[in-house]
This record gives sequence, structure tokens and C-alpha cells, in this order.
Amino acid sequence: MSKTILVTGGSGFLGSFLCEKLLEQGNEVICMDNFFTGDKRNIYHLMENSRFEIIRQDVTFPIYVEADEIYNLACPASPVHYQFDPVQTVKTCVHGAINVLGLAKRIKAKILHTSTSEVYGDPNVHPQVEEYWGNVNTMGPRSCYDEGKRCAETLFFNYNQQYGVETKIVRIFNTYGPKMHPNDGRVVSNFIIQALKNEDITLYGSGEQTRSFCYRDDLVDALIRMMNTPPDINGPINIGNPNEFTIRQLAENIIELTGSKSKLVYRPLPVDDPKQRQPNISKAKAILNWEPTTQLREGLGLTIEYFDNLLKERQAN
Repeated sequence: MSKTILVTGGSGFLGSFLCEKLLEQGNEVICMDNFFTGDKRNIYHLMENSRFEIIRQDVTFPIYVEADEIYNLACPASPVHYQFDPVQTVKTCVHGAINVLGLAKRIKAKILHTSTSEVYGDPNVHPQVEEYWGNVNTMGPRSCYDEGKRCAETLFFNYNQQYGVETKIVRIFNTYGPKMHPNDGRVVSNFIIQALKNEDITLYGSGEQTRSFCYRDDLVDALIRMMNTPPDINGPINIGNPNEFTIRQLAENIIELTGSKSKLVYRPLPVDDPKQRQPNISKAKAILNWEPTTQLREGLGLTIEYFDNLLKERQAN
């Protein structure tokens, strides 16, 4: 049965692909975005679909639409963007959560919130399980995002307990794929662009810090599965790829796949940068019957192709 679905942050890297998948399922989709980090080019191909609508609006302002379901993806997710205006980042997380939850309460909609692995901070527990409370610096350069997302989770829990709003929370670990913002400062996009340009690839610290990389298609599949769980499944549930790689291994894979002449160079580790990041996805497997299927080299190949075409288009123009 067709539903009307609101996706906040719908023109972003993940939001645009989510909109696409929801439309393919026959739904009416409302994409809301302020286009701070989202890109209209990500949703151009959807604009001719009569079941697709775009609203240009910041999530920190009250929202008045009718929908059956809400996916809340609105927030800058890379350090370059969320540290650009830390106060606005906190407002997006907290005021944004209040606004989407208020809307869900008024219209009796089911609502899913995309939280983040950053709620775990620089973890003392490895791999990270949902029960772990985290190790977060409340006044560091990343705290506007980390603490904003933690507060948003609290609000979702409170609206569920106090008002009976059907809420869902997922914690997203490092995700990559086509339509990533080329200047978002994330490690995958940084390395790919540096490699394609044969520039030095910048590693911070020793390059031995670890990350787990989930491909976009796998991640969006998990979001939709979570939304379709029964009302008593609220989360949080970790969504990510449990295969762990060092940052140096990622760089070496990208150099090999691009045939780049780039060299590795080292810079000091940024403040509060996590040394390990790996999800325990036991709950996702048990509750959602989900686990990622795209291997790193396969996903990197598709992402490299996207960025290679993007750079060629820019050169042509």
C-alpha cells in the first residue's frame, strides 16, 4: 500500500538515495532540505516523478505537512560541515528533533531518526554495542555533533515514552558511496579525490586507527527495514559494516584501484578523533534480518567511478 513519506535532509548523499528507493516502492515522497550540504543534482532525476515533492526548509523551523512516515536525516554529518557553525549544528540536532517529533505527534506518523556512531565518542568498548554509554568530550570540537545527536536520541525516547509517538533510532557508522559531497572532509571521499588527482594522500596520526565502511545501498536497505518493524521496536540499533580496516589499508586499496601515483603523507591526529570504530550488529541481524553484502573493494570501485566522472565533468565545464 502506498504511503506518504517525509524525508528531511532528502537531497543529501543518503537522503537522495533513500528518496529514490521509497519512490521505487510506489510511495509519495516529500523531500525537505535547506541545501546546506545537500545537492539539488542528487535529486534532479526524481523531479519528473509526479509522486515526488521538494520543500526548501530548514528543519529548525516548524514543519507543516501530512505524512504517514518520517525519516529524519537532516544534519551535517562530516566534521568540515558540522564544525563550520557549531551552534547551528546543535540547533539542527535538538530543535530539529523537537520539530519533527512535534509533527509526528500531531499527525500520528511513525518516525525514524538517523543517529550516529559518534554518540560512542572515542570508545573504551570494542566493538561498540548499543548498551555502551560512550566516552564523549562534551566541550571538544566534535561535541556540537556528538552531544547534539545524543540529546536528539533522548528526545526520541521521551516522545515515545511520554506521548506514545512510534519512534525508531538507528546509529549509523561510516558510510560511503556515490553522491558523497566531494568536499565533505570524509576519509573515503578525501582519499579518492586525492588519488584521482595523483596528489599526496593525507593520513592523520599513524594511520593505524580503524574504521568500518558500509556501502550506501546496504545502509538505506537497513533504514527501510527498521521503519517497517513493529511498534515495540524502537532501537537504538547499530547500522554499519563490522569489517574493520585501518586508515592506511583504506588508502592502499584506493591507490591500487585507481592506479594512482599518490604517496602517503602523515599529519597530526585531530582532537578527539576516535582510534577505533567498529559496530556490533547482532541486533540488526536478529531484529532486521540485515547485514551488509557489499564488500569494501566493490563499493570503492563504484564510488571511484562516480568521483572520476564528477571530476571529468568539472574539467569539461
